[in-house]
Amino acid sequence: MSHPIETYRVYAIKYAHHARRSSANFIGGDPHDVPMPLDYFVWAIVGKERTWLVDTGFDQAAGDKRGGRKIIRPIQEGLMALGIRPDSVQEVIITHMHYDHAGNRELFPNARYHVQDKEMAFCTGRCMCHQPLAVHFEPDDVASMVHKVFAGRVDFHDGDDQIAPGISVHHMGGHTAGMQVVRVHTEKGWIVLASDASHFYANIQEKRPFPAVYNVADMMEGYRRIYSLADRPEMVIPGHDPQVLERFPAVSRDLEGWIVRLDAGPR
Repeated sequence: MSHPIETYRVYAIKYAHHARRSSANFIGGDPHDVPMPLDYFVWAIVGKERTWLVDTGFDQAAGDKRGGRKIIRPIQEGLMALGIRPDSVQEVIITHMHYDHAGNRELFPNARYHVQDKEMAFCTGRCMCHQPLAVHFEPDDVASMVHKVFAGRVDFHDGDDQIAPGISVHHMGGHTAGMQVVRVHTEKGWIVLASDASHFYANIQEKRPFPAVYNVADMMEGYRRIYSLADRPEMVIPGHDPQVLERFPAVSRDLEGWIVRLDAGPR
């Protein structure tokens, strides 16, 4: 028996910032070499009865370890501003296991985690013997997810999968072997939380891949697939672009520059 498709509210919550230049954001660099910083987000999907969190960010200790990654507001503050207590979150979708998407590992004690089979095989297997790939992972984050597996708190997905009426995950690869994006049904139509399948609008719009990559061909093919999943190109949400906060309306005036509502559509 099929269930009706639910519509969701979707929020982007900024929690950290990193100043860098555009030459660091494209394979082959950028001849303009202008300031092009990274903002760091998590995303909340709020339904009638359940809230889903997409990714779990990192804390200041992890940011200090990496250098130059500054926590603006811890993600729990952003969630609480939306009336979401971390211990009330029941479902967490991990788009991939990089340190900035799978940290804060004990913040959601009552949540089940959704991860791609390929991602767990990737971050626990022989590829982590190669420093250029392993550098983006925190061993403690990976070990924590393994412990959650043994505690029965992880749901694995093999490719594309519907995980709730109106929410699905789609394997893309590219950035990591098990990179997945999240498709969400809203009153404005289907939106895609691309996460690091496209860090910036410029990566996907100009087909200029980001240099932290496992498979360039999969990343490029992913750009096409992502657009096919969204109702309109502007409903594709990149993972680190500060323009997200400019293109979508703030939840309220006091949350300007911090939390925006994606399901409301672009301004």
